[in-house]
Amino acid sequence: MTSFTFSRRVAWPALVASGLWLAGCAQTPPYERPTMDIPAAYKEQAAAQAQGIWKPAQPQASTALPETWWTVYGDAVLDRLQQQAEAHSPTLAQSAARLRAAQAAVTSSGAAALPIVGANASSSRARSGTQLSSQGDGSSTARISTSHSLGLTASWELDLWGRISAGVSAAQASAQASADDLAAARLSLQAAVAQTYFSLRAAEAQAALLGETLKAYDRSWELTRNRQAAGVASSADVAQAEAQYKSTQVQLLEAQTTRSQLEHALAALLGQAPAAFALEPTAALPAPADVPRVLPSDLLQRRPDIAAAERRVAAANAQIGVARAAYFPTLTLSAAGGYRGAPLADLFSAPNLFWSLGPALAASIFDGGARSAAVETARANHAQVTAAYRQTVLTALQEVEDNLTAAAALAQEEQLQREATAAAQRALDVVENQYRAGTVGYLNVLAAQTTVLSSQRSLIDVKSRRLTAVNALLKNVAGRWEALPPA
Repeated sequence: MTSFTFSRRVAWPALVASGLWLAGCAQTPPYERPTMDIPAAYKEQAAAQAQGIWKPAQPQASTALPETWWTVYGDAVLDRLQQQAEAHSPTLAQSAARLRAAQAAVTSSGAAALPIVGANASSSRARSGTQLSSQGDGSSTARISTSHSLGLTASWELDLWGRISAGVSAAQASAQASADDLAAARLSLQAAVAQTYFSLRAAEAQAALLGETLKAYDRSWELTRNRQAAGVASSADVAQAEAQYKSTQVQLLEAQTTRSQLEHALAALLGQAPAAFALEPTAALPAPADVPRVLPSDLLQRRPDIAAAERRVAAANAQIGVARAAYFPTLTLSAAGGYRGAPLADLFSAPNLFWSLGPALAASIFDGGARSAAVETARANHAQVTAAYRQTVLTALQEVEDNLTAAAALAQEEQLQREATAAAQRALDVVENQYRAGTVGYLNVLAAQTTVLSSQRSLIDVKSRRLTAVNALLKNVAGRWEALPPA
């Protein structure tokens, strides 16, 4: 690093004029949003497919997110759980702390554009050298001096090449990305709480169904024992009834275990220890929200993860300017003034006054290619985050399409499963009457009962999967079905 200091004889008007001219030579490339088109409608919604219009993605600010999107389920318990998660989740606390750090970085980077003013004070007493006495007696003398100083210093680096402003822009974009990360973490947490809650209620419904089925199987087992005692049923029938009852008990224990584990997972999402959390069983699954026939793709622009990815591209673009500016010298204006003298009592007298004022120009002459490597690194990072942004948009499109397909298919599947369950129950009623009349064997009853239980459990599973798909779809479109308001 070579440094040149100008004296007061430098032509200040010329220096200022050149500085103003150089100040316009910012090294940051003009920022352009990454080109990434999204369709006006989704492939899986045939009603809107004919539009065939594509438009560039324009990510929206995280403040556009609805705060209580889960209220579409109309479940007061879920509302309460979401409030607890918002207040106590360690995941949100981490994201909020990262946002505060990013905001502090913005303040820190902006401070570099302002003058730095400092104060100093010192007092010293020193002994310098020894010399023989002139009287020739072999004695020596020493010089002792006292010095006091009090002053102010100031320095200001002129941002001729936009290095400081580019750093501020990068910090601001990073802080905005952190704000969007916080919104994304909140949305993910809310969706996870809702999904875990739905799975827990589904496990409860399975357990309740198995409990009621056990009662029916116990009556069948008792009926078979009575028929054996009357000589109209075999011991094999009794053994089959017992096996069916016992295997259903195993399934009930599995459902209860699943419910307990989901309750533990829900407690962790709420920031509580499992031992301190309990949820009253209801075995009631909320109804899934109705998916509109036409879902505007504009909703994708609300996703905070897309907005965060775009802000990281802006930050990387600004970092290219920071790296380029390192090729050019830095100009710093410095000033100092104060009092310096030996007697403390006369320190603030005119003879002890000192001051200095002048610019300093510093530039690196040889660095072994470090600056070139820094610029190339900044460009490569920009290319990386641009590709990451595009991948985020593509992944978001895939997620919406997947869950649109799943939600539509599962709605039809639920209706068909209801019809299958009703048919299985009718068949069981007929077979049980025939068994009591002695026209069929118990194996027919066993098969019919198994079919009914399997069908009923499948219906609960389809309801749960449909809730999962709709919940994921709401998360994919940042929590609401409505289109974006006009810009």
